[in-house]
Amino acid sequence: METCIINSPLGFTKIVGDVNGIASVSVLNSQEQLTDIIPVELEDCVIQLNEYFEGSRNQFNLKLNPQGTSFQKKVWKALEAIPYNKTISYLELSKQLGDVKAIRAVANANGKNPIWIIVPCHRVIGSNGSLTGYAGGLHRKKWLLEHENPYKQQSLF
Repeated sequence: METCIINSPLGFTKIVGDVNGIASVSVLNSQEQLTDIIPVELEDCVIQLNEYFEGSRNQFNLKLNPQGTSFQKKVWKALEAIPYNKTISYLELSKQLGDVKAIRAVANANGKNPIWIIVPCHRVIGSNGSLTGYAGGLHRKKWLLEHENPYKQQSLF
């Protein structure tokens, strides 16, 4: 697996992948050494993430290869279908997956999403419209949702 670390508006971002696809994109809570040379297998991911942060990209076109259980992968695939600038509740996501009673399992799988931003787990909110847990921190989730808002209000939350 190849690895690189880039700077983003939300902190240092670690990208891991190979010819089989992107395995993980995560935000780091500590400063790491930025990558001087981007491995060729990760170049498209770096370019597309930079375009996203610049506001010129709202969909990703990358080969993904997340590691997880079949249920987790099913949830992560459903996350990919949530449109840019839209949110969905955990309950709605559970219904889409065919089992309203699986809400906790869906939330757990959402929280284990290894591919930050590209698989948009930040677009899942509480049924009452509240921001709920986010592995990258609620301040980052809020930033991402506001970044995707075309009206650029003062604050959504």
